[in-house]
Amino acid sequence: MSIVQNSINALRVLSVDQIQKANSGHPGLPLGCAPLAYTIWSKMNINPKNPKWINRDRFVLSGGHGSSLLYSLLHLFGFDGMSIDELKNFRQDGSKTPGHPEYAHTVGVEISTGPLGAGMSNAVGLAIAEQHLSGVFNEEDYKLIDHYTYVLGGDGCMMEGITSEAMSLAGTLKLSKLIVFYDSNKISIEGNTDTAFNEDVQKRFEAFGFQTIVVNDGNDIEQIAKAIDEVKANKEQPSLIIVKTVIGYGAGKKAGTASVHGEPLGQELVKELRANLNWSNEEPFVVDKQIYDHYKDLAQKGADCEEKWNKLFDEYSKKFPEKRAKWDEFFSDKYIKDLEKNEEFWQYTDKPNATRGSSGEVINKLKNIFENLMGGSADLAPSNKTLMNDVDYFSDTNRTGRNIHFGVRELAMGGIMNGIAVHSNIKIFGGTFFVFSDYIKPMIRLAALMGLPTTYVLTHDSIGVGEDGPTHEPIEQLAMLRTVPNLNVFRPCDYTETAAAYYSAMTSVSTPTAIALTRQNLRQIPASSKEALKGGYIIRKEKDNNIDLIIIASGSEVALAIDSADILEKEGKSVRVVSVPCMDIFDNQPKEYKEKILPNSVRTRLGVEAGSSLCMSKYVGLDGIVIGIDTFGASAPADTLFKKYGFTVENVVSKSKELMQ
Repeated sequence: MSIVQNSINALRVLSVDQIQKANSGHPGLPLGCAPLAYTIWSKMNINPKNPKWINRDRFVLSGGHGSSLLYSLLHLFGFDGMSIDELKNFRQDGSKTPGHPEYAHTVGVEISTGPLGAGMSNAVGLAIAEQHLSGVFNEEDYKLIDHYTYVLGGDGCMMEGITSEAMSLAGTLKLSKLIVFYDSNKISIEGNTDTAFNEDVQKRFEAFGFQTIVVNDGNDIEQIAKAIDEVKANKEQPSLIIVKTVIGYGAGKKAGTASVHGEPLGQELVKELRANLNWSNEEPFVVDKQIYDHYKDLAQKGADCEEKWNKLFDEYSKKFPEKRAKWDEFFSDKYIKDLEKNEEFWQYTDKPNATRGSSGEVINKLKNIFENLMGGSADLAPSNKTLMNDVDYFSDTNRTGRNIHFGVRELAMGGIMNGIAVHSNIKIFGGTFFVFSDYIKPMIRLAALMGLPTTYVLTHDSIGVGEDGPTHEPIEQLAMLRTVPNLNVFRPCDYTETAAAYYSAMTSVSTPTAIALTRQNLRQIPASSKEALKGGYIIRKEKDNNIDLIIIASGSEVALAIDSADILEKEGKSVRVVSVPCMDIFDNQPKEYKEKILPNSVRTRLGVEAGSSLCMSKYVGLDGIVIGIDTFGASAPADTLFKKYGFTVENVVSKSKELMQ
């Protein structure tokens, strides 16, 4: 048997050994896709000794359940930390080999792919980032950024709507450095895919604008390699290579069946598999030296490629010193430092404005500070105020553009943002109506899990939407997003707090930010300040040391709380108003600071927020009251709705007096 075939079988056996030892995992994909994965990786420009080389090819395993195959590749290619012991610890606590690939946890994993289809959208984001950077930095004969993005997914990925959303955009943008591999084995967990999925995927992708090629035998590595070479010659279209495989190839009676998808083979079938593959080593996790040497040679090709790139970069630096200087700025923290000392960023016009309007002003200040800022909206830029003025749109004819037309594709937008964010040092934001955060939430969750500093601009944040009615009025969304670990959710009350939200987002290294913004105008509050960066602060002080009541509010209800406190003070009460633009940050402040803002000695507390009462409840306690909304909204003018649901000075004053009795 050839060294190539033995090297492919090593992937199969190592994958199955991991799953068998863990007594948990998915052997079907690794067994069926090993030849495909081997061929892709043999053509990739990657250097395991420098896994963060910026011009490396990217590989995304969208079918993340096949992680044992990826870990086998990382091990055999010699990636740091992926020892044989790590393979033996597959799916165990603290290992580098979790059940699904995790970004920033395992060296060589480009992005976390959990829900099927997510990796497809991530790959589009990576391809957009590659094309943008190539447009910004490349010069004739000096292609510093010139890599491919490969993504592998199966029937499940093709069923998911996010794949269609993302690939439709990829075709529109003509992302020719994107190569999609479809592991077509016609099997899903419930059986043959014909039961629920019989469309012509090839024609669908052709309609998206893709070049498509079919490889009828997933074991024919020559045909797979030929297909890859052919699509690389196409400079106008992204490509889909459909590879027809047998799920669980070599696994005896289970091969080609649903039962091989997601459970260990068992000792007898593992033994049969080894025999079917002519694998001589009966002992698990044993691979011959010749195979390791073969993979070492493959890895060396990538290292040689990086060495050539380094020489090219040196020549580029000498020939284009200004561009080299821009390169250094782009991939450093310079823009963050510029923001830190930019006082103009905090300046505003003292007139009423919706916080979505303030957000638009802030974005257009940031665009001049951060040359690495990209962003867009799910076809709502005029409403979300996400357009960067006097900045081009990224398109098939303009790769330097920084505005992005995501189209009406909220879920794909979130996945694409994650791909852009992991690529290098691009700051990315995306906008939609707050109520549609339900559509984007799975990708927000993955961004939080990965620690990506993405920014979500979520406008029309309450019943202030008004006439559009309850389908468009967020109620539970604030509570939903605030429960996501490692996500900062801001709901600012005016320009200053909006600027603070963006300051936090732009300076964040490992936490995404969601900013909930109003449709309706709000007045500027002179007492709002950079203290908003602490998540919660005193925006109106009590008249004396004896505090009768603390009113806690966010966003559009802060002004209402202040007005109510003013009336109560005229009646002799001492009332403090606390603004909590970001509960997530406030909750992580030192105990002493939180005690200073919300002293335990004051139990008379009123929370006011035009959304679910759940979040404010933790601050007011059992003795307090929350004026919130725990039903769906209605279709009526905003002023009518705020009155209907109790967001008036009269009601806040009344509830306050009820508390103080």
